[in-house]
Amino acid sequence: MSKIVNCIIVDDEPVAREIIENHLQKVEAVNVVATCKNAIEAFNQINSNQIDLIFLDINMPEITGLSFAKSINKNIKVIFTTAYREYAIDGFNLQAVDYLLKPISFERLLQAVNKFIGESNVEVVVASEEITPEKNDFIFVRADRKMVKINFSEINHIESFSDYIKFHLKEKVIVTRETISSIEAKLPKASFLRIHRSYIVSISKIESFTNEFIEVNKKALPISRSYKKDVLQRLENV
Repeated sequence: MSKIVNCIIVDDEPVAREIIENHLQKVEAVNVVATCKNAIEAFNQINSNQIDLIFLDINMPEITGLSFAKSINKNIKVIFTTAYREYAIDGFNLQAVDYLLKPISFERLLQAVNKFIGESNVEVVVASEEITPEKNDFIFVRADRKMVKINFSEINHIESFSDYIKFHLKEKVIVTRETISSIEAKLPKASFLRIHRSYIVSISKIESFTNEFIEVNKKALPISRSYKKDVLQRLENV
């Protein structure tokens, strides 16, 4: 059963609060209950509402984010947001879900939300209709220390290995550090098909298929047992 994640944003900088809130407005599964400029306001929100997750700045006046995180109910999870890399060890020692360095991109924030969802075993819809890839024909991924544009029409298939993703394009291969499930959430469902825990294929690039394999660009990709029923049903009704 799906569940909405209630969160608050705690940061003494108005611009930082606004950026995170704008990002989260694009995530259908997350409800921003309040934005708080200090720990006192955050305490009041926790006492008044059911809060699942806190986006928490570390370097705040009076009560720091680290001190605040130590004082709250351990069932409330924390994603630290800060401009200071040196606090990372302290943050993870407090069992934070993630540690985001400012400026925070939407992709990095979405990755942290997905991590929280995975650790919480909560089934949710991550991407809202406002940002679903069907509205665009491309995505940006980080590769070679820059954000690289990938047009959906150029993708033959996508391959996962360890913590990295390979985009097999018409002319080249692009490698990025991301999970395949996170990438799958950004793809137009009408155009792409997950066939294996390690493979997603572009439906328009499929040359042939059997009950065991799909051929894309003269390469046979396996259909796993757990995906077989949905894959075959989808392809037989194209």
